[in-house]
Amino acid sequence: MSVASAWRPGTVRAAAGGLFALTIATFLAVTTEMLPVGLLPAIGDEVGVSDSITGLLVTVYAFMVAVLAVPLTLWTARISRKRLLLATLVAYTLSNVVVAVAPNFAVLAAGRAFGGIAHALFFSVSIGYASRLVQAAYTGRALALVTAGASAGFVLGVPLSTSLGTALGWRAAFGVLAGVCALTVVIVALLLPAVPGGGTSHKGEGAGARRIRLGIVSTANAVVYLGHFTVYTYISVLLLAAGLSAAGVGPVLLGVGAVGLLGTWFAATNLDRRPRTAVILLLSVVTVGLVALGIAYPALGGVLAATAFWGAGFGGVASVFQTAAIRTRGASPEVIGALVNSTANIGIGAGAAIGAAVLAGPGLGWLPFAGAALVFAGGIIVLVARRSFPASP
Repeated sequence: MSVASAWRPGTVRAAAGGLFALTIATFLAVTTEMLPVGLLPAIGDEVGVSDSITGLLVTVYAFMVAVLAVPLTLWTARISRKRLLLATLVAYTLSNVVVAVAPNFAVLAAGRAFGGIAHALFFSVSIGYASRLVQAAYTGRALALVTAGASAGFVLGVPLSTSLGTALGWRAAFGVLAGVCALTVVIVALLLPAVPGGGTSHKGEGAGARRIRLGIVSTANAVVYLGHFTVYTYISVLLLAAGLSAAGVGPVLLGVGAVGLLGTWFAATNLDRRPRTAVILLLSVVTVGLVALGIAYPALGGVLAATAFWGAGFGGVASVFQTAAIRTRGASPEVIGALVNSTANIGIGAGAAIGAAVLAGPGLGWLPFAGAALVFAGGIIVLVARRSFPASP
């Protein structure tokens, strides 16, 4: 009997080792994806492009995920889940190495695109993986714990790498990240148990209705990420324009990420009891925080306070949408993971592009209002779609 077939889903405690490995891997995945956000001005200055063009490093990464997540997940359905996850971590390592040594913007963008291919598979596999490690009653908590790795990427990974990039150069930040990714390959290989499963469709009675609910959750996910990343992609530009020093950007992002753990904690404690209430409250906090940011700008104190409030709400967003999508049972966990991953990155990439357009048009002060309007629209979808976002699991 293989290790995969021997594994039986259980409680969160029983799956602690595997969930820890997934959390660490998620931490590195998010840090790799978002590191350019804190270093946009420095990268742009060295390679000779504007902030709005440099922001496209986030867009090209997200575009690869948006386009490839579902087809790659289906194409790799027969490959061992654990081997596939390890392959994505190796690809993250290589991507960061290419970025660290890139001689020009074209090579830099190519390295990011390669990382985007890895990302297209990583979250698709990891979301399904986490749900397969535990029994259905523990899905919300398991996904919230793994998502805590994403929050930790904002709390520690991106801010510390940003501070390192400010002190030693942005290339050093990507080089260090490549080394940590390589170490994570070893950690995951040792701790993560193999599980069965792949990217096949979920069939049976009511499958059409379940797929519709999954489509609604995925759409709301894309709209909320669109609003968030319209602003967050250019958060370092906003902070600098409000009067923060370049050396202060990393510590501020660290603080914003830290308060994001409050949102993650709130999601973890409510998703298996009051999932609808959790998503509505979190999106309300994000919307209010972005509006407050727009009103406060360019007063630095108000900008910092509003950004912290916004960050606290967004810390729980990933896990609420992942859990809602899994609970629709509209497809296999891996395909659902691919859809959540793809739609989130449609929002990330398009948000970066919308933000660039706002920067080039109305100006920096309008970014928070544009983002708030989009997150509010996502909240309306949640309010209307009661069956996709039910009051109880």
